[in-house]
Amino acid sequence: MFIFRNYTIENLFDENVRFSGYGDISEIPQSDVYVWFYNAPIGTDHTSIVDEITGIGDKLKIAAAKIPSSSPFYILTLENLFPTHISLADNSVADAITQVNLTAYDLGTTHSNIRIIDFSEFLQQYKPQEWINWKFYFLSQMVINPSIAGEFKNWWQKKLSALTTPRKKCLVLDLDNTLWSGVLGEDGIAGIKMSGDYPGNAFAYFQKSLLTLAHNGVILTVCSKNNEEDVKELWDKNPFLNIGPKDIAAYRINWNNKADNIREIAQELNIGMDSMVFIDDNPTERELIRKELPMVTVPEFPKRPYDLMKFYKILLDSYFQTYRLTNEDKHKTEQYKANALRATEKSRFTDLTDFIKNLDIRIDFLKADEFTVPRIAQMTQKTNQFNLTTHRYSEADINAFLEHKDSVYCISVSDKFGDSGITGAAIITRCGEIAEIDTFLLSCRILGKNIEIVFIKILLNMLIKDGVKEVTAKYIPTSKNRQVVTFYDSIGFRLSDEKDGVKEYQLTINTPFTIPEYYTISLK
Repeated sequence: MFIFRNYTIENLFDENVRFSGYGDISEIPQSDVYVWFYNAPIGTDHTSIVDEITGIGDKLKIAAAKIPSSSPFYILTLENLFPTHISLADNSVADAITQVNLTAYDLGTTHSNIRIIDFSEFLQQYKPQEWINWKFYFLSQMVINPSIAGEFKNWWQKKLSALTTPRKKCLVLDLDNTLWSGVLGEDGIAGIKMSGDYPGNAFAYFQKSLLTLAHNGVILTVCSKNNEEDVKELWDKNPFLNIGPKDIAAYRINWNNKADNIREIAQELNIGMDSMVFIDDNPTERELIRKELPMVTVPEFPKRPYDLMKFYKILLDSYFQTYRLTNEDKHKTEQYKANALRATEKSRFTDLTDFIKNLDIRIDFLKADEFTVPRIAQMTQKTNQFNLTTHRYSEADINAFLEHKDSVYCISVSDKFGDSGITGAAIITRCGEIAEIDTFLLSCRILGKNIEIVFIKILLNMLIKDGVKEVTAKYIPTSKNRQVVTFYDSIGFRLSDEKDGVKEYQLTINTPFTIPEYYTISLK
């Protein structure tokens, strides 16, 4: 990690970090990650401060232009740690800072490797007089108070984790004393509280906040020990309910073991249990899930309803924060509900081909562009089951493939039940007449309809058209992708080598592959 800075900040970061000179951008060494961490000049003369801030904005643009697009570049917002005002009407420094930060956000829209991190979020945890320790500032130009350096490190690591680690997919929610105050079976529909005065208002806020997560890519499910008929009556009749059946992708409302219920929910949605977060007010149930399903995340639930919004913030920051939402994220619940309808439809058929024909499947084969790169990168980071190599790539990595003239494709899939969105991706590198499949993956929610076979055939036909004579590919085993261990064999690839479970394949291609006519294919 290489950090551009204008003050002493070595104490804020761990080892394996290099720093620029103060305000120096003349040399930009090769690095895996770059960080811009400037602070507004410390002083009292607004004219000179504004001039210096303007220079910071100019330097930022120069640095952004020089950093390779394949390297992540994190820019912390510029903040004023020592604001002074002789004239209260003088906003020149604040305006100059705003302009630099707007420049940073503009760069973030034009450079896929740039991410903006709001430094003010960290500072807001402390009183302004705690930001600077003047003794250390005058001794060593240390601009951030050393007493809060440890907290900065924790905050910084959480931010990096949110930017680089796939967020959790699913919230598994209890009901009684979790989404509302009271026990439905004892207090009845009118007796539970999720509106009005405290504690109902706290639960109302909590439900609305969870609903915001649902509208932004988090799957909401319910696992509750209750009578299902009572809950359905509540869903039908209680006017104060914010989270209802339309917002829930799957539920288990019964008196069974909750660990078994969660296993069933994961199987129904076809997601890994390590992508689930279990929320329950009962410590006994939480402990059961921790022991029975250690891969499921189980945070502590607050003891008092007035702490529910603090708890929501912890959930958001720890498990569900992401830098950029894709279109697929915003329609996640509808997509998983549509999958449930497909499963019901499939049960009506004894022949898979008849089932597939009845679905009216459309596959749009797309070349990667600025609109699809974020989703493609997201899939490489999150897809585990149908992923032949499980290479994890950032948006910058995907753009680097494109800059090197490699081929990056994706597919968008829809059928009569709904649009699943972009749910498959492939990355192809090429040397003359030989192409290598670096990445081939599909989202688990479109499996079971032979779409993966159609996708690979479209891809191979495209390569034939482009003059490719031979294709190489690999299967790299993980703990989660055993289902694709023979995928290339089934397509006709020849196994050329195998070592430590890694399989290498070759395929000579010259004749186009036939694709069943009951799939509607669009090449864009």
